[in-house]
Parts: sequence; structure tokens; C-alpha cells
Amino acid sequence: MQELEKSFNPSSIESKWYAFWEEKGYYQCGLDDEKEENFSILLPPPNVTGTLHMGHGFNQTLMDSLTRYHRMMGHNTLWQPGTDHAGIATQIVVERQLEQKGISRYDLGREKFLEKVWDWKEESGGKITKQMRRLGTSPDWSRERFTMDDGLSKSVGEVFVKLYRDGLIYRGKRLVNWDVKLKTAVSDLEVVQEEENGYLWHIAYPVSGNEEIQLVVATTRPETMLGDVAVMVHPDDDRYKKLIGKHVMLPIMNREIPIIADEYVDMEFGTGVVKVTPAHDFNDNEVGKRHSLESINIMTLDGFINDNGGEFKGLERFDARKSIVEKLESIGLLVKVEDYRLKIPRGDRTNTIIEPLLTDQWFVAMSKPIGNGKSIASEALELVKSGDIKFYPDNWANTYNQWLENIQDWCISRQLWWGHQIPAWYAENEEIIVAHDIDEAKKIALQKGLNPENLKQDEDVLDTWFSSALWPFSTLDWTPDYPNQSNPVLDKFLPSSVLVTGFDIIFFWVARMVMMTNYVTGKIPFKHVYVHGLIRDSEGQKMSKSKGNVLDPIDLIDGISLDDLIKKRTYGLMNPKQAESISKKTKKEFPDGIMAYGTDALRFTFASLASPGRDIKFDLNRCEGYRNFCNKIWNATRFVLMNCEGDDNGFEKCKDGYMDFSQADRWIVSVFQKTLKNIENHFASYRFDLAAQEMYQFIWDEYCDWYLELAKVQLNTPNDASIRATKRTLLGILESVLRMIHPVMPFISEEIWQTISKKVGISGQTIMLQSYPLAREKKIDLDAEDWIKSIKNMVEDCRKLRGEMNVSPAEKVPLFIIGDKDEVAKFDSYLIALAKLESVQVVEQFEKKDAPVALVGKYKLMLNIEIDPEEEKLRLEKEINRIQTELNKAEAKLNNQSFIERAPQAVVDQEKDRLNKFTEELDKFIGQLDRLKL
Repeated sequence: MQELEKSFNPSSIESKWYAFWEEKGYYQCGLDDEKEENFSILLPPPNVTGTLHMGHGFNQTLMDSLTRYHRMMGHNTLWQPGTDHAGIATQIVVERQLEQKGISRYDLGREKFLEKVWDWKEESGGKITKQMRRLGTSPDWSRERFTMDDGLSKSVGEVFVKLYRDGLIYRGKRLVNWDVKLKTAVSDLEVVQEEENGYLWHIAYPVSGNEEIQLVVATTRPETMLGDVAVMVHPDDDRYKKLIGKHVMLPIMNREIPIIADEYVDMEFGTGVVKVTPAHDFNDNEVGKRHSLESINIMTLDGFINDNGGEFKGLERFDARKSIVEKLESIGLLVKVEDYRLKIPRGDRTNTIIEPLLTDQWFVAMSKPIGNGKSIASEALELVKSGDIKFYPDNWANTYNQWLENIQDWCISRQLWWGHQIPAWYAENEEIIVAHDIDEAKKIALQKGLNPENLKQDEDVLDTWFSSALWPFSTLDWTPDYPNQSNPVLDKFLPSSVLVTGFDIIFFWVARMVMMTNYVTGKIPFKHVYVHGLIRDSEGQKMSKSKGNVLDPIDLIDGISLDDLIKKRTYGLMNPKQAESISKKTKKEFPDGIMAYGTDALRFTFASLASPGRDIKFDLNRCEGYRNFCNKIWNATRFVLMNCEGDDNGFEKCKDGYMDFSQADRWIVSVFQKTLKNIENHFASYRFDLAAQEMYQFIWDEYCDWYLELAKVQLNTPNDASIRATKRTLLGILESVLRMIHPVMPFISEEIWQTISKKVGISGQTIMLQSYPLAREKKIDLDAEDWIKSIKNMVEDCRKLRGEMNVSPAEKVPLFIIGDKDEVAKFDSYLIALAKLESVQVVEQFEKKDAPVALVGKYKLMLNIEIDPEEEKLRLEKEINRIQTELNKAEAKLNNQSFIERAPQAVVDQEKDRLNKFTEELDKFIGQLDRLKL
């Protein structure tokens, strides 16, 4: 039989068991028609060339916990893995590599450049999936997909053609986020809005026909005035009512533009007059549509002023800004310049300021009525409102609804080379032909009387989010003739059971998957959406390289220099003394200065932090605590094995008198049933934090701290039947505990189970295919729970009595107890062992009047200790003074109305608890002092 090492060493077991699980094919999806339940979950596809970060680690821990749980529940289970081609991110990496060699993608041409990208994908593409394995994840790797795979690419083409032919995809000129460095449209998710220092330029626009009257406009982007087509005021603004309908002269350009009224204007901001530039501002663009205004684009795709810019043609946009401001000043129309804090939109890949620009793009019509009179967006709204799709927590449904209720058409084209090239061809007359491939396009061209040899494919590619929106069904080998063509994987696993995702992509991914899957397949993509927050450091700060608080999950598993952590302040500590304190504490645990927590501790930390909310504060102290938790489980197992050697452990065939289960045995079994029921409920409601809390509290507080100590007493009795029952309970509960924690802590549970399972007579190659332990109500024993609760209270009160009498916890002292002698005899051995007593003696009354007494139910307890009355009086008086000081502080805070109003409720409640605690302690010590004075 395999023996456990003396100490828990995660690195020695993790690679062994992961390779074993994968080699045996335990991760493969289940397609057993006999099973009633199917569970599936989609991996949000990470960038194929990316690396695992803390957000991935957190997200994937939760998904794997669910997958392992449902696999153990006996369900057909599929965790569908895959990676995303990440159009912009991947293309940028390869372009930068080429730039270092003095080569641009245009030098290579599209075909050769794409070969380089595929080479890079093959070279770097497997890193993140290798890292996922290190995290212990169990997706069906045999079904791994990539968004540029032939099968998925075919699905993308099929859906594009369908949507186009159904009138839901069109090409048009609209305002988009434009990255002038990449020369492509980008999504809102790829635009970072951060406050920066800027300026507010106040410019005078003379009223036509009466130049003495000027309307002053405040703008943060004076260069865009070249494209102004109006100025607007609020219709209720009395200052300007008489000017509505008149015109102003656009400075520099000397072009008359109208003064219009629109409720969009904020009368309180600036002068209450706003310039309107529909071609370079999203809000102005909407105003332009409402008032049928012209859109004048003044910028080229690379950020230079075009022919519409007059004398500023050819200038880079910010050089043009400088020249325009100088010109305004020279002609006396620059009223003033103010410092101003404003949000600047920058591309997350290039840090370039994003330009709203009118360009020809492909769009999906989100609000256009389809066959049933509803739009794809309105149908997606209905699916959530009807309860077909449920959000956890449910408040995130509001975020989903608000976006869909105000949705704009989706720009799906990108001016890149890496990605799914749009399946559209242009004939010589610029007529657009959309087809599945060039051969079909040529046939359509012939039918239209066009020359098929002159067709030219659109050079744009599709937005990465377009292929991601098809992920729920494209990864399951969907074809257009489904469901007429058999596909058991789609039948069982679409919709998937739950999507686990961050709140930041509810718009970009979640809603689009609902719309696309529903429209294309007629099914919902998933039944539940579990939305979690974003991982931040322990101070709630965003993790970033510039702040030095970035943590790598693989480093936490394998080992990271403590000195580096302190230097980088990755603890989120602002106080160097705290960092030094943690350093000293941690160096005891990791004497070589390298902190390695192992996968199970990290996973349990992630699960314990999965509380509802926007932010998740990752604290390394928690990670250290859960490594200690692993050690606790390991050491408890070694104790159990040491005391359950041989085969006589209660798992042989039972007979009369074979086992005698104690109240303690029945109690731990009873409490375990309640723990299991709570965990079942928490998994069902995606409260991973509460499930982890139940596991931790049962194992550490009940099983290790109490039952093992109670078992030690029972193992030292002369009663073989009692010893046998104790061993059975020790082993039986431990084996079930290992199955209980396996979804969250797969490695330590497997390693220990391989030994324990043989002791309890369970056959099987792996814990991950064993059944998950479920609560059995008939095992709940309330009498046993009350009995142990009474013992716990007595032990705790004995410890308190020691404290009150200033007696060392290590000193064994006699206990006097008033109560039924026969009843006391049933638990006195537990009391002596757990409370470290010399003896327990039942008496009718206490002779000493000066010693403290504890009342536990129908029993009275007193430690029989000789004390010096005068010294004890001095000690009690000192303690009373200390407590009175603390009590005064707490009362002062709670009497301070400012504190009550401004402090968080949790802080106020904490102070109230302190007040109650100090009041109780004060009364107790005053009572003791009064007895001594009698």
C-alpha cells in the first residue's frame, strides 16, 4: 500500500496525476444516452499566443470545479476548450517582429505575411493550454478548437452568408472607432478611456450678418472644427432662443453653418453652445441624423488632414491642432484656453488616441425586424426576461438589458490581414457578391452577366468577436443542415449549462452569443450566466506592470522570490513595516526565500474569493493560509493512517457487537451531512466562496480540531467495538471529505485517496470518477449534536476559566463539577483530554467562594486552584481598568454622530460588537472582584 510522505509537497504529485488523468482519457465528454443529465461549459477562448494571468486562473478554477463536480455527480460532462486567433493582438506581435528586421507586412504581401503569422501561432500557440494543465483543469482536450480551424472557419462563412442573404448584414459608411496607427476599426472593448490633462479652447463663432454678436464654443478638439456643420443650443435656453435658425460664420473656413436647437445640449456646461461635427464625434453624429446635417470628414485613415481641411491639408492631426489654435489667436477668435481634465480614448494595443471616423464598413443590423417582426436584439432580450437564460447574480441582467435596449448596429469588419477574410467579392461595377467561396461567387457573377474573372475579394477580415459569437455551436461541429443531420454532441450540449465570465464582456461576447446562437440554431447558447468580478490586488488596485503588483499564477504554484514580492509590493501593502513582518513570518515557512503554494492552495484561494461583486481582492495571506490548510489535511491523514494500521478498521462484514458508535462518531457524521447539503446548494447557486467556506470549516474546525481529539480518547479505551467504530468513522469521513474537496483541490485529494480508498475497500483507478458525496438525512443525529455541543462549551469554558485565573494552558488542574454523576462519567474522559485537566470530580457544592464559576446547561464548573487573594485582587483591578478604557473608546465612537453617518456599516457593527464584548467582560471581572472582597 502506498504510504504518504512525511510532509505535503505539491510539486511531486501534480505532474504525476495530471499526466495520469489525461493519458487515461478521463476528461473526454460523456455521450451516454442512459444518463439523464448533461452538463457542459464553454471555455471563454483565450488568445492563442497569450499567457495565463490571474483572471484566467480565477475563471478557470471555477469552471473546472463545476466540471469535476458534475462529472462526479454522474452526468454526461463536457468542458469545451479552445483558443481565439485574436486578430489585432496577434497581427501586432508579428508586425513588430518584422519591424525589428526592417520589414513591413506590405513588403511581404498578404499571403507571405499570413504564413509568418501561422508560423508564430505554431511556435507560441500552445503555451496557455500548457499553463491551463498546470492549474489542474480538465477540459476535453481531444475536442480543442481554434477559431481559425477549418471547421470553425466554415461555420463563420456559413453564418455570414446567411445573415447577408437574410438582410441582416450590410455594407455602409458609418462612424467607428478608428486606430490611425493600425489603420483599422476597433471595438469599444479595445478602447481604453482614461482621464488625462488637457485643454478647453473657447472659440468665437461670429453670427452671420451681425459680427458684433459672437457665440463662444468650448471644445477639447479644435482641429475638428474644420468639419463643423452647425452649432447647437438648448431649445429652452433664453440666452440664445432668438438666434435659433440663424447662421454663424465658421472661423478660418469662412463657411456659413446654422444655429440649431437640440435637447442634447447641457445649458450649464461652458457657454451652453456646442459645435456639431457629425463625421468626428459619436454624439454629434446622432445629432446630425436628427437634423439631416451633412457629415464632412476632414481626416485621412492615417490621421492627417485631407482635402476638406483647406490650408491645413497634409498636416498630422495634432500638428493641425497647433496651427489652427495659432490661426484663431491671430485673427482674434480664440477667447481663452483653460486647463481641463478629460477622458481620452486610446487603443489598448497601440496607445494611440482613437479617432471617430466615417469609413466604409460591414455591419450587422441589430434592431432590424426579422421574419417574426422582432429583431435579433429584441429576441435576445426576451430570452432573459422569460427566464430561459438566467444571470447569477441576477442584477447583471440589468446590465445586459440596458445595452440591448440601446444597441447600435455592430461593425464587424477590420482592416487587418489576420482573421476570417470577409466572403464578399466586388465585380467591375463595384457590385457586391457574397458567397461561401470563390467558385460560388463566380457562378453568381455569371448569372448576373458579370465577368467572373474580374472578381476581387474584400480585403477586410471579420471582427474577432464575430467568430467568438458563434463559439457555443461552432465548437460542437455545427453544420447548416442541423438538426436534420445527426449530431449527438450538439443534441446533448447545446445549450450549455452555464457560462462563467467576467462582467466586462457581457456586451461584447455574452449578448452576441445569445443573438447569434438563437438566430442561427433556434436554441439558446447557455442556460445560466455566472458573472464574476475582476481580480485586483489586496488593496483593490488594478494589477498592472507599472504598479508592480502583477502576480503570475504559475509563479505562485511553482515558487516566487519573497524579496521580489516585498520589493514589488505585490501584497498590496502600503506600509513597509507590514511587508517586513510578513517577510519574517513567511521565511519560516519558506526558508530558501522562495514561496511555492502549489495548485490546490491557489485554486482554493480563488474559490474562496468568488463572492458576488465587481472586484475580487487577491490576498497572498489567504493563499498562504490555504497552503496551511493543505498541510492540515495531509497531517490529519497521516494521523488517521497511523491509528488505523492493519485491516481491523470496521469495514469488514458487520455482526452484532462488532462496532459501538459513540455520540462523537454520530455527531461528526451528522454535521457532515449538513455540510454536504449546504455545498450542494452552493454549487447549484454558483456560490463557490460559500462552498469553500463549508469545506474549510468542516475539515479544520470540526474534523481536525474536534473529532480527531475526541477520537484519540476513544482509541485509548479497552473497548474493541468502540475502537473499531472510531476507526471506521475516521477513515469513512476522511474518504468522503476527499471526494468533497476534489472539484476544488484535485491533486491532494487524488494523492491521499489512492491510499485511503484501499483502507475502506473502494475500488477504482481515480477519485475523479467516484461519486460525489451527497447528504443522507437519516444520518442526521440532533441528540449527538447537542451532546457534543455541551462538551465543546465545557471545554471552552474551562479554557476561559484558565484565562480568568491566569493559569497556563499547559498546566493540568483539577475540575470540580456540579451535576449528575452518572452523566458526567459519560464525558469526563473527553473533558480531561481536551481541556487538559488533572481530574474531574463531581461535588454537591463549591466550597470556595472566591473562584470563578462557569455555567454550561445544567452543569456548573470550577477549577480547583489555590490563589493568593491579594494578588488576584490586583490582577482583576488592572484588568477592569484596561477593559473600562476600551469600553470608553467604543462608547465615544458610537456616540459620535459623524462616525455613525460616515463609517461603513460593517465598521459600525464591529464597534457595537466590541462594546457588547467589553461590557460582558467588565461585568464578569467586577463579579469576581466582589466575591474576593466578601
